[in-house]
Amino acid sequence: MRKNILISVLSIALVVAVVLWIYTIFRVKEDPDLITLYGNVDVRQVDIGFRVSGQVSKLVYEEGDRVLEGALMCTLDPSPYDSQLEEAIAAALALKVNLDNAEVLLQRRLELIGIGAVSMEDLDNARANRDQLVANLVQAEAAIVGAQDNMEYTRAYAPTEGIILTRIREPGTVVNPSSPVYTLSVSSPVWIRAFVNEPHLGRVHYGMSAEVFTDIGKSYSGKIGFISPVAEFTPKTVQTSELRTDLVYRLRIYVDNPDHELVQGMPVTVKLNVKAKRS
Repeated sequence: MRKNILISVLSIALVVAVVLWIYTIFRVKEDPDLITLYGNVDVRQVDIGFRVSGQVSKLVYEEGDRVLEGALMCTLDPSPYDSQLEEAIAAALALKVNLDNAEVLLQRRLELIGIGAVSMEDLDNARANRDQLVANLVQAEAAIVGAQDNMEYTRAYAPTEGIILTRIREPGTVVNPSSPVYTLSVSSPVWIRAFVNEPHLGRVHYGMSAEVFTDIGKSYSGKIGFISPVAEFTPKTVQTSELRTDLVYRLRIYVDNPDHELVQGMPVTVKLNVKAKRS
Protein backbone atom coordinates (compact mmCIF):
# COMPACT_ATOMS: atom_id res chain seq x y z
CA MET A 1 0.00 0.00 0.00
CA ARG A 2 2.72 2.45 1.00
CA LYS A 3 4.67 1.43 -2.08
CA ASN A 4 1.75 2.33 -4.34
CA ILE A 5 1.36 5.73 -2.63
CA LEU A 6 5.07 6.42 -3.04
CA ILE A 7 4.91 5.50 -6.74
CA SER A 8 1.91 7.84 -7.23
CA VAL A 9 3.67 10.74 -5.50
CA LEU A 10 6.82 10.20 -7.56
CA SER A 11 4.77 10.05 -10.76
CA ILE A 12 3.02 13.33 -9.97
CA ALA A 13 6.33 14.98 -9.09
CA LEU A 14 7.81 13.76 -12.36
CA VAL A 15 4.90 15.16 -14.37
CA VAL A 16 5.18 18.53 -12.61
CA ALA A 17 8.91 18.61 -13.25
CA VAL A 18 8.42 17.83 -16.95
CA VAL A 19 5.75 20.53 -17.29
CA LEU A 20 7.98 23.11 -15.60
CA TRP A 21 10.90 22.11 -17.84
CA ILE A 22 8.78 22.44 -20.98
CA TYR A 23 7.43 25.82 -19.81
CA THR A 24 10.98 27.05 -19.12
CA ILE A 25 12.21 25.97 -22.54
CA PHE A 26 9.31 27.14 -24.66
CA ARG A 27 7.88 30.10 -22.80
CA VAL A 28 7.69 33.37 -24.72
CA LYS A 29 9.95 35.93 -23.15
CA GLU A 30 8.68 39.49 -22.85
CA ASP A 31 10.11 41.79 -25.48
CA PRO A 32 12.03 44.58 -23.70
CA ASP A 33 11.29 46.95 -26.60
CA LEU A 34 7.55 46.42 -26.32
CA ILE A 35 5.42 48.25 -23.73
CA THR A 36 2.09 46.59 -23.01
CA LEU A 37 -0.67 48.75 -21.53
CA TYR A 38 -4.27 48.06 -20.60
CA GLY A 39 -7.10 50.54 -20.96
CA ASN A 40 -10.56 51.23 -22.32
CA VAL A 41 -12.20 52.94 -25.26
CA ASP A 42 -12.90 56.39 -23.84
CA VAL A 43 -16.54 57.12 -23.08
CA ARG A 44 -17.52 60.44 -24.69
CA GLN A 45 -21.04 61.69 -25.08
CA VAL A 46 -22.94 64.86 -25.89
CA ASP A 47 -26.40 65.99 -24.85
CA ILE A 48 -28.58 67.10 -27.78
CA GLY A 49 -31.07 69.89 -27.13
CA PHE A 50 -32.64 72.99 -28.66
CA ARG A 51 -31.50 76.61 -28.45
CA VAL A 52 -35.08 77.81 -28.00
CA SER A 53 -38.01 76.66 -25.88
CA GLY A 54 -41.07 74.91 -27.26
CA GLN A 55 -43.04 71.70 -27.57
CA VAL A 56 -41.28 68.66 -29.02
CA SER A 57 -43.08 67.64 -32.21
CA LYS A 58 -40.86 64.89 -33.61
CA LEU A 59 -38.08 62.55 -32.49
CA VAL A 60 -36.42 60.79 -35.41
CA TYR A 61 -34.26 58.18 -33.66
CA GLU A 62 -34.58 55.45 -31.04
CA GLU A 63 -32.01 54.29 -28.51
CA GLY A 64 -29.24 52.29 -30.17
CA ASP A 65 -29.63 53.91 -33.59
CA ARG A 66 -26.51 55.08 -35.39
CA VAL A 67 -26.60 58.75 -36.39
CA LEU A 68 -24.51 60.41 -39.08
CA GLU A 69 -23.04 63.88 -38.64
CA GLY A 70 -25.50 66.58 -39.65
CA ALA A 71 -28.57 64.32 -39.51
CA LEU A 72 -31.84 65.86 -38.30
CA MET A 73 -32.55 64.38 -34.87
CA CYS A 74 -35.62 66.16 -33.49
CA THR A 75 -37.89 69.16 -34.03
CA LEU A 76 -40.06 71.57 -32.06
CA ASP A 77 -43.48 72.87 -33.05
CA PRO A 78 -42.49 75.86 -35.24
CA SER A 79 -45.86 77.67 -35.09
CA PRO A 80 -44.93 80.34 -32.49
CA TYR A 81 -41.69 81.18 -34.27
CA ASP A 82 -43.34 81.18 -37.69
CA SER A 83 -45.76 83.82 -36.39
CA GLN A 84 -42.87 85.86 -34.99
CA LEU A 85 -41.14 85.72 -38.38
CA GLU A 86 -44.25 86.88 -40.22
CA GLU A 87 -44.72 89.71 -37.73
CA ALA A 88 -41.11 90.82 -38.15
CA ILE A 89 -41.42 90.79 -41.94
CA ALA A 90 -44.65 92.82 -41.79
CA ALA A 91 -43.07 95.38 -39.45
CA ALA A 92 -40.12 95.77 -41.82
CA LEU A 93 -42.42 96.29 -44.81
CA ALA A 94 -44.39 98.98 -42.96
CA LEU A 95 -41.18 100.79 -42.07
CA LYS A 96 -40.00 100.57 -45.66
CA VAL A 97 -43.19 102.31 -46.85
CA ASN A 98 -42.78 105.05 -44.22
CA LEU A 99 -39.13 105.46 -45.16
CA ASP A 100 -39.96 105.89 -48.85
CA ASN A 101 -42.48 108.58 -47.92
CA ALA A 102 -39.96 110.29 -45.63
CA GLU A 103 -37.42 110.34 -48.48
CA VAL A 104 -39.96 112.08 -50.75
CA LEU A 105 -40.80 114.66 -48.09
CA LEU A 106 -37.14 115.35 -47.45
CA GLN A 107 -36.47 115.91 -51.16
CA ARG A 108 -39.39 118.39 -51.29
CA ARG A 109 -38.02 120.29 -48.31
CA LEU A 110 -34.62 120.45 -49.98
CA GLU A 111 -36.20 121.87 -53.14
CA LEU A 112 -38.24 124.47 -51.24
CA ILE A 113 -35.56 125.59 -48.82
CA GLY A 114 -33.74 127.40 -51.64
CA ILE A 115 -36.69 129.71 -52.33
CA GLY A 116 -37.55 130.17 -48.66
CA ALA A 117 -40.86 128.29 -48.88
CA VAL A 118 -39.97 126.19 -45.81
CA SER A 119 -37.96 126.94 -42.72
CA MET A 120 -34.66 125.34 -41.80
CA GLU A 121 -36.43 123.75 -38.85
CA ASP A 122 -38.83 121.92 -41.20
CA LEU A 123 -35.88 120.68 -43.22
CA ASP A 124 -34.06 119.43 -40.10
CA ASN A 125 -37.21 117.68 -38.87
CA ALA A 126 -37.67 115.97 -42.22
CA ARG A 127 -34.05 114.79 -42.26
CA ALA A 128 -34.27 113.56 -38.63
CA ASN A 129 -37.48 111.67 -39.42
CA ARG A 130 -35.83 110.01 -42.40
CA ASP A 131 -32.76 109.03 -40.36
CA GLN A 132 -34.93 107.64 -37.55
CA LEU A 133 -36.86 105.47 -40.01
CA VAL A 134 -33.59 104.21 -41.51
CA ALA A 135 -32.44 103.11 -38.04
CA ASN A 136 -35.83 101.53 -37.33
CA LEU A 137 -35.66 99.59 -40.60
CA VAL A 138 -32.20 98.26 -39.76
CA GLN A 139 -33.57 97.12 -36.39
CA ALA A 140 -36.57 95.49 -38.08
CA GLU A 141 -34.33 93.64 -40.54
CA ALA A 142 -32.24 92.39 -37.62
CA ALA A 143 -35.46 91.16 -36.00
CA ILE A 144 -36.21 89.19 -39.18
CA VAL A 145 -32.80 87.54 -39.01
CA GLY A 146 -33.37 86.69 -35.34
CA ALA A 147 -36.80 85.22 -36.13
CA GLN A 148 -35.29 83.16 -38.95
CA ASP A 149 -32.60 81.89 -36.58
CA ASN A 150 -35.26 80.91 -34.03
CA MET A 151 -37.10 78.99 -36.74
CA GLU A 152 -33.88 77.14 -37.55
CA TYR A 153 -33.28 76.46 -33.85
CA THR A 154 -36.53 74.47 -33.70
CA ARG A 155 -34.53 71.70 -35.43
CA ALA A 156 -31.62 69.92 -33.76
CA TYR A 157 -28.93 68.16 -35.79
CA ALA A 158 -26.26 65.63 -34.86
CA PRO A 159 -22.98 67.50 -34.26
CA THR A 160 -20.99 64.34 -34.97
CA GLU A 161 -21.41 60.70 -35.87
CA GLY A 162 -22.52 58.55 -32.98
CA ILE A 163 -25.00 56.15 -31.38
CA ILE A 164 -28.10 57.16 -29.43
CA LEU A 165 -27.53 56.22 -25.80
CA THR A 166 -30.67 57.72 -24.29
CA ARG A 167 -33.91 59.13 -25.65
CA ILE A 168 -34.77 61.49 -22.82
CA ARG A 169 -37.95 63.23 -24.07
CA GLU A 170 -41.04 62.24 -26.03
CA PRO A 171 -43.19 64.20 -28.52
CA GLY A 172 -45.48 66.65 -26.74
CA THR A 173 -42.97 67.50 -24.02
CA VAL A 174 -42.37 71.21 -23.48
CA VAL A 175 -38.66 71.88 -23.12
CA ASN A 176 -36.53 74.88 -22.23
CA PRO A 177 -33.43 76.00 -24.12
CA SER A 178 -30.54 73.51 -23.68
CA SER A 179 -32.80 70.89 -22.04
CA PRO A 180 -31.40 67.53 -23.24
CA VAL A 181 -33.59 65.51 -25.57
CA TYR A 182 -31.07 62.84 -26.61
CA THR A 183 -27.73 61.66 -25.27
CA LEU A 184 -25.40 60.82 -28.15
CA SER A 185 -22.35 58.61 -27.79
CA VAL A 186 -19.54 60.06 -29.93
CA SER A 187 -18.05 57.34 -32.13
CA SER A 188 -15.51 59.27 -34.16
CA PRO A 189 -12.70 59.83 -33.57
CA VAL A 190 -12.10 56.95 -31.18
CA TRP A 191 -9.90 57.60 -28.16
CA ILE A 192 -8.25 54.95 -26.02
CA ARG A 193 -7.59 55.86 -22.39
CA ALA A 194 -4.56 53.99 -21.08
CA PHE A 195 -1.98 54.51 -18.35
CA VAL A 196 1.78 54.16 -18.43
CA ASN A 197 3.82 53.78 -15.25
CA GLU A 198 6.56 56.22 -14.38
CA PRO A 199 9.59 54.07 -15.36
CA HIS A 200 8.23 53.82 -18.93
CA LEU A 201 7.20 57.47 -19.26
CA GLY A 202 10.47 58.54 -20.87
CA ARG A 203 10.09 55.89 -23.55
CA VAL A 204 6.80 57.17 -24.99
CA HIS A 205 6.25 60.32 -27.02
CA TYR A 206 3.59 62.23 -28.96
CA GLY A 207 2.77 60.65 -32.31
CA MET A 208 4.13 57.28 -31.24
CA SER A 209 2.51 54.42 -33.16
CA ALA A 210 0.37 52.02 -31.18
CA GLU A 211 -1.33 48.70 -31.84
CA VAL A 212 -4.66 48.24 -30.10
CA PHE A 213 -6.08 44.75 -29.52
CA THR A 214 -9.55 43.73 -28.38
CA ASP A 215 -10.27 40.62 -26.33
CA ILE A 216 -11.43 38.77 -29.45
CA GLY A 217 -8.09 39.39 -31.16
CA LYS A 218 -8.92 42.21 -33.56
CA SER A 219 -6.19 44.80 -33.99
CA TYR A 220 -6.34 48.49 -34.80
CA SER A 221 -3.70 51.10 -35.56
CA GLY A 222 -3.38 54.29 -33.56
CA LYS A 223 -1.10 57.04 -32.35
CA ILE A 224 -0.48 58.69 -29.00
CA GLY A 225 -2.10 62.12 -29.07
CA PHE A 226 -1.93 63.15 -25.43
CA ILE A 227 0.34 62.46 -22.46
CA SER A 228 -0.82 63.82 -19.15
CA PRO A 229 1.75 66.01 -17.36
CA VAL A 230 0.23 65.09 -14.01
CA ALA A 231 0.86 61.79 -12.22
CA GLU A 232 -1.99 59.91 -10.60
CA PHE A 233 -2.62 56.60 -8.90
CA THR A 234 -3.66 53.70 -11.10
CA PRO A 235 -7.47 53.64 -11.42
CA LYS A 236 -9.16 50.54 -10.01
CA THR A 237 -10.60 49.69 -13.42
CA VAL A 238 -7.14 49.35 -14.96
CA GLN A 239 -5.59 45.88 -14.78
CA THR A 240 -1.78 45.79 -14.86
CA SER A 241 0.89 43.47 -13.57
CA GLU A 242 2.30 46.25 -11.40
CA LEU A 243 1.12 47.28 -7.95
CA ARG A 244 -1.97 49.48 -8.04
CA THR A 245 -0.28 52.06 -5.83
CA ASP A 246 2.30 52.89 -8.52
CA LEU A 247 2.09 56.35 -10.02
CA VAL A 248 0.99 56.38 -13.65
CA TYR A 249 0.42 58.94 -16.40
CA ARG A 250 -2.70 58.98 -18.54
CA LEU A 251 -2.34 58.54 -22.29
CA ARG A 252 -4.86 59.29 -25.01
CA ILE A 253 -4.46 57.18 -28.12
CA TYR A 254 -6.29 58.11 -31.33
CA VAL A 255 -7.38 54.99 -33.18
CA ASP A 256 -8.74 54.26 -36.65
CA ASN A 257 -12.09 52.48 -36.34
CA PRO A 258 -13.22 51.68 -39.91
CA ASP A 259 -15.52 48.81 -38.92
CA HIS A 260 -17.12 50.70 -35.98
CA GLU A 261 -16.50 47.71 -33.69
CA LEU A 262 -14.62 49.64 -31.01
CA VAL A 263 -17.42 50.36 -28.57
CA GLN A 264 -17.12 52.94 -25.82
CA GLY A 265 -16.03 51.41 -22.54
CA MET A 266 -14.58 48.29 -24.23
CA PRO A 267 -11.39 46.98 -22.55
CA VAL A 268 -8.40 46.85 -24.86
CA THR A 269 -4.70 46.02 -24.83
CA VAL A 270 -2.24 48.56 -26.20
CA LYS A 271 1.24 47.66 -27.40
CA LEU A 272 3.88 50.35 -27.98
CA ASN A 273 7.09 49.61 -29.87
CA VAL A 274 9.72 51.91 -28.36
CA LYS A 275 12.14 51.22 -31.23
CA ALA A 276 9.72 52.49 -33.86
CA LYS A 277 10.86 55.69 -35.61
CA ARG A 278 9.33 58.96 -34.51
CA SER A 279 6.68 60.22 -36.93
